Amino acid sequence: MTVQTKKPETLENVADAMRAVGVQARAAAGTLAHASTKAKNLALLTAAKELRARTAAIIEANKLDLAAATEANRPASYLDRLMLDPKRIEGMAKGLEDVAALADPAGSVLAAWTRPNGLRIERVRVPLGVIGIIYESRPNVTADAGALCLKAGNAAILRGGSDSHHSSRAVQVCLARGLREAGLPESAIQLVPTTDRDAVGLMLKGLDGAIDVIVPRGGKSLVARVQEEARVPVFAHLEGLCHTYVDRSADLEMAKRIVVNAKMRRTGVCGSTETLLVDRSAPAGTLGALIAALADAGCEVRGDAAAQKVDARVKAASEQDWSTEYLDAIISVKEVTGVDGAMAHIRNYGSQHTDAIIAQDQATADRFLAELDSAIVLHNASTQFADGGEFGMGAEIGIATGRMHARGPVGVEQLTTFKYVVRGTGQVRPG
Repeated sequence: MTVQTKKPETLENVADAMRAVGVQARAAAGTLAHASTKAKNLALLTAAKELRARTAAIIEANKLDLAAATEANRPASYLDRLMLDPKRIEGMAKGLEDVAALADPAGSVLAAWTRPNGLRIERVRVPLGVIGIIYESRPNVTADAGALCLKAGNAAILRGGSDSHHSSRAVQVCLARGLREAGLPESAIQLVPTTDRDAVGLMLKGLDGAIDVIVPRGGKSLVARVQEEARVPVFAHLEGLCHTYVDRSADLEMAKRIVVNAKMRRTGVCGSTETLLVDRSAPAGTLGALIAALADAGCEVRGDAAAQKVDARVKAASEQDWSTEYLDAIISVKEVTGVDGAMAHIRNYGSQHTDAIIAQDQATADRFLAELDSAIVLHNASTQFADGGEFGMGAEIGIATGRMHARGPVGVEQLTTFKYVVRGTGQVRPG
């Protein structure tokens, strides 16, 4: 198993430790690029068994992180993202099994054709190489990211948040045991051996060419730093400022169910709805019924004048509220003029992550889906479905909101690139 060193005390020591991580990861990537599907799946399935067998030990490690986060006065939503229990650990194990069941993208032929001169050309999927993942308080990302990188044939360097360090290490031990059982290098999935923040800066510079891609998964400040400082390609993952728009044609009972779920199922996930937009031409009582459903479910509602008028529990929304990712049981509510008003608001304040429309009128829904340029758009469904597992991808590293290479849930296919394989029979190019 890869030796995890104690926290270095100087930048030089951090740099030495990180350089070693990079060298090991690059070597492991060369092995994984040609590893068999059978070996990769064995590693994943063994790691899933280890997670289940070591549930008690993982929970004990997680208690250390929770205690430190509580002492640091982290909000309840933060503690919820950090917390592991038997159900969540089982979810991680099941996620590993789901990834193992996916088709192996490495080596698959995307397209093939023959030129008039007889050359046979194929576009073939290949791994990206070494992927650096920088994330914050979610220890489950350790399992998800490690599994997806492995299945696609990539080595992973994982830098979890200092608040989840004990939990992430306990999970990484299970992944390392799976790799060992499969005869694959344990350095294929490494956890950065220090919580020192300098390690992040070194990763963003590429570790002397060892890292091919950086994937940030966390809050706005983390992503902003990654995008500003990175010297290697980044899969952009902006904040999840998600919207649900309720059209005049919506079925009210359906709308209430979806809106409450979209906000309250898990308030701390990036697919949680942060702003509810309601058509001002909706039938009388629609706005009030939606606000009541949210407030009755324990959600704080901040709204415009129309929202405040229909329910005394609504607090006045400030301009800042329309651009705030609460990640908590808080929602902003605003009346808009039809689907055009909804799309204008989303374009002005949204993060192009996930946005939903609730409408029975198909033409209106089709306009919303076609014209709104978000990574994920939904019709008559909760924004909480913005998840790679729910998309059938087994798991995800994050939701990419950029336009280059990957967009939406980043799963195994998105963690590959391609090369061209050309086969000839002695052809030379004429002068």
